[in-house]
Amino acid sequence: MSQPVTRRRPRLSTVLLVALAALFGLAAAVPTALAQPARHATPADAVASAVAAATRHTGGTPGAKPTIVLVHGAWADSSGWNGEISRLQRAGYTVRAVPNPLRGLANDAGVVAGFLATVAGPVVLVGHSYGGAVISAAAAGNPNVKALVYVDAFVPDIGEAPVTLAGPDSALSADPTTVFDFAPYPGAPPGDADLYLKQTVFLQSFANDLPRSTALTLYAGQRPAAFSGLATPATAAAWKTIPSWYLLGTEDKVIPPAQQLFMARRAHSHIVRIRASHVSMISHPGATTDLILAAARTVR
Repeated sequence: MSQPVTRRRPRLSTVLLVALAALFGLAAAVPTALAQPARHATPADAVASAVAAATRHTGGTPGAKPTIVLVHGAWADSSGWNGEISRLQRAGYTVRAVPNPLRGLANDAGVVAGFLATVAGPVVLVGHSYGGAVISAAAAGNPNVKALVYVDAFVPDIGEAPVTLAGPDSALSADPTTVFDFAPYPGAPPGDADLYLKQTVFLQSFANDLPRSTALTLYAGQRPAAFSGLATPATAAAWKTIPSWYLLGTEDKVIPPAQQLFMARRAHSHIVRIRASHVSMISHPGATTDLILAAARTVR
């Protein structure tokens, strides 16, 4: 199988890192764990015990439908799944849309993994865009996750950062100052910043098949992603052992179709192509739901 030449050339990440370093004096940094002082037990300990008990849920009713867990990506939030949620609920499925903190791949995957540990019975885990990298890590080692569904998503292998997989034709590969608005956030590691998509990029490359009024509303409410999260290499790739499905938007300008196809084929995903932008779950909720249902029906 032929592979895009960008597979082992982290060109986009390098461009972003160099540009941001030049502009803001960014330096790579790994947060250092802070020593915690000794403390007395508090009422919060009771809550912690309850959480620990909840994470021991591993069973479920034999033959029950799987729970569908939806994970959004960068510059979006859980409301982007509203069209799928209503359809899946009408089909009799329990659905949860988990907020993605967008604070770094290890952190975000840990949050999702923690939630998954509380779900009894089988799970179909769905990720959009950067959320694809999150679910690939979060599902690792969880036997309840029976299927992965990627929607216009990054599917990194171990050692690959999501941003490196966008490819040179991505809208993200332009001069970062023309793509993003930068904002500091509390507790950020040295050199990190929140990235917001500029309005032109959002309308023309992110949500380019939505009505302008709808796209403007989404632009106004976009959730930023920490730069460090997009540039952090993956440490797990659950798609190597869990069956997967991939919805490929042929009008996607954030992760171009060729890059999506490369990742989907590498993961041996069941691929469905649709004429849609990067937010196909919003512009085509019916088709997205159909693919999720196809995955869910394989779970016994």
